[in-house]
Amino acid sequence: MTEPFFATPPGDIDVSFEFFPPKTEKMNDQLWQAIETLVPLAPRFVSVTYGAGGSTRERTHGTVARIQRETPLDAAAHLTCVEATREEIAAIAEDYWNAGVRHIVALRGDPPEAGKPYAAHPGGYENAAALVEGLRSLHPFEISVAAYPECHPDSLSAQADLDNLKRKIDAGATRAITQFFFEPDTFFRFRDAAAAAGIEAEIVPGVMPVMSFAAVARMSAMCGTSVPAWMETMFEGLDDKPDARQLVSAALAARLCHKLYVGGVRQFHFYTLNRAELTYAICHLLGVRPKEFDQ
Repeated sequence: MTEPFFATPPGDIDVSFEFFPPKTEKMNDQLWQAIETLVPLAPRFVSVTYGAGGSTRERTHGTVARIQRETPLDAAAHLTCVEATREEIAAIAEDYWNAGVRHIVALRGDPPEAGKPYAAHPGGYENAAALVEGLRSLHPFEISVAAYPECHPDSLSAQADLDNLKRKIDAGATRAITQFFFEPDTFFRFRDAAAAAGIEAEIVPGVMPVMSFAAVARMSAMCGTSVPAWMETMFEGLDDKPDARQLVSAALAARLCHKLYVGGVRQFHFYTLNRAELTYAICHLLGVRPKEFDQ
């Protein structure tokens, strides 16, 4: 008998989800529908992103605080170094702590103007490692940081990128969540290199289900993620067939996760793009089922 396309793991997987703060009332409704759909899967945490230059600061805070207040989920707030002094960041962190938020995703952040090099804000934190250290001095936050299996575009080399990750972990980060990637070996090579560099913290693969191949290709070009040729072929002809595209996307993402599972991965972080059905389907294929929450 041949092996089935997907062999469901035995339910020992933990998942987390990432959302972005809504810009309009319609987007707000979509976000909360997504949260309500995914709540029963009992994620370890859900995170909310922070726009370039702090452009979504208030919306991020409002969304995170509401998730923490109105759902049984643990909410994590993205926080960057861009366009803020250390005092301003401390005030934001205090607001989160007072709102019951105990988890920060600490990032250097992107420049406010695309294409311009990053520059530390006068009086601000120069990088994510310094931000982690600063947050640690305020409260015992759980802190996640970013990792780049294919190297951050601003890094001089893969080794320099790993050295930077180690500084973030040594400064007190709890775990690293990776940029998305599309081949399991990309993650395994990075995990091995991180271990060789003395990084012992948990490294969680970030998974990006494909809503639109063109959009993913654009994002990949900006962040240095390789898009394999077979993937473009797989989505060819599906631009005007969203239901078929979603089925293909779920199958491919689940297959990636299954290969990662076979390689020892038990935690997955999904970039949901505020849409729940695709992420829910992938989790279902991974054996993740609804659970009872203590409200």
